[in-house]
Parts: sequence; structure tokens; C-alpha cells
Amino acid sequence: MEGININATNKAGETPLDVAEKFGSPELVSTLRDAGAANSTDQRKPPNASKQLKQTVSDIKHDVQSQLQQTRQTDMRVQKIAKKLKKLHISGLNNAITSATVVAVLIATVAFAAIFTVPGQYVEGKTHGFSLGQANIANNAAFLIFFVFDSLALFISLAVVVVQTFVVVIEQKAKKQLVFVINKLMWMACLFVSIAFIPLTYVVVGSHSKWLAIYATVIGSLIMLSTIGSMCYCVILHRKEETKLRAESRDAAI
Repeated sequence: MEGININATNKAGETPLDVAEKFGSPELVSTLRDAGAANSTDQRKPPNASKQLKQTVSDIKHDVQSQLQQTRQTDMRVQKIAKKLKKLHISGLNNAITSATVVAVLIATVAFAAIFTVPGQYVEGKTHGFSLGQANIANNAAFLIFFVFDSLALFISLAVVVVQTFVVVIEQKAKKQLVFVINKLMWMACLFVSIAFIPLTYVVVGSHSKWLAIYATVIGSLIMLSTIGSMCYCVILHRKEETKLRAESRDAAI
């Protein structure tokens, strides 16, 4: 059987052994194997090194392109989220500015009205030792304390209203700083209104009921000091956390 290729393949790429395994008997398969027949898979040539390298490069290129596309999609999602957060932040700042303006107007209104509605009213006629229109309790030390702190609250509130009316801030960072300053000014205005209220209570209740004024002083002082102390503590704690996060970010970048 010289000159016969026992491992020749047909158009389908099948060798005689492949065909025998499909349609022949086990004895024919055994005979072919004994004669040196092999399957088509065993006849394949080893892969070319250059082709294998090209295939590897193509796979890597495909993976890189896929990763770049995923990265671009992730960046787009992050940018959308950042825009939404920025809008929410700006909306929150605008709401805070609006609220501070309303509170400033209310404090200015109350402080202005309190000056002209003091207990005892005013001198309406010529009186020895008083000028016309002078408050009857003008010489009282409690009234003087009230007048000073009420005026401070009035002008601080008016300053906030003027700034909010005439200053237009567009940049987010500048707007954040403006809100920070306005909030601190409103703290001061509220504190001054509270201080102005307390001394006037000693005039209103009279000398026989000073315990009511003392009670109001103690309760008011505890409430205001605890509130302002808590707010200051939260601000300081927030500042410390920001400083810590910035330090960690710098260390990670290094």
C-alpha cells in the first residue's frame, strides 16, 4: 500500500479515521489506527508564532478599547452626578440666603418697633429734667442697655438686608462664603435681641417682681448659650473633619 496517504482529508477536512469513527465498525477503526491513521485534529499544524502574537495584540487592543469605553461612560455618569449635586448645592445656598434675608427683615422690624414702644411711653409736655419726646425711663440703666443692644441688632439686620439686596453673587465659592458670613451676623443679631430683651424685663415687672426678670434671664441665658455653644461645636468639628480629609488626600496623592 505504498503511495497511499492514509491520513488524506476530504473537502470537509476529515481523515479516513474520522469517517470510520462516524460510520464504520470498531474493527475498521482499530485497523486504521494500527496502520497509523490519525484524526484531523491531530494533523493540524502548530500555530504560527507571528499569527499568535497578532492575535494576542488584537485581544489586548480589544480589551483596552473596551476599558476605555467603560471609563468614558463612567466619567459621563460621574459628571452628571456632579452637575446634579452642584445644582442641589446652589439651590441650598439660595434657600439659605433667602431664609437669612427674611429673618433679617423680621429682626430689623422688631428692633425698630421696640425703640418706639418702650414701657412708660414718652414725655408729651414740658417737664422739668426731661426734654419733649424723651422716654420716661431714659435715665434707667436697664433702658440704656436695651437701647444699645437693640440698636446693634437693628443695624446688623439692616446691613444683611442691604448686602442681600445690592450684592449679586454668582460664583458658588463666593456664595458659600457670603452665606457663612451672613449666618454669623444673624447669630449676633439674635443674640443682641435676646440681650436687649432681658434688661427691659426688669423695668416691666417692677421692683416687687424682680424674681420674674431673674428667672427670664437665667432661662434665656441657658437657652442662648447652649444653642450657640452647640452650633460653634458643630462648626469646629466640621472644620476639623475637612482638615483631616484634606490631609488624607494629600498623603494619598504623594
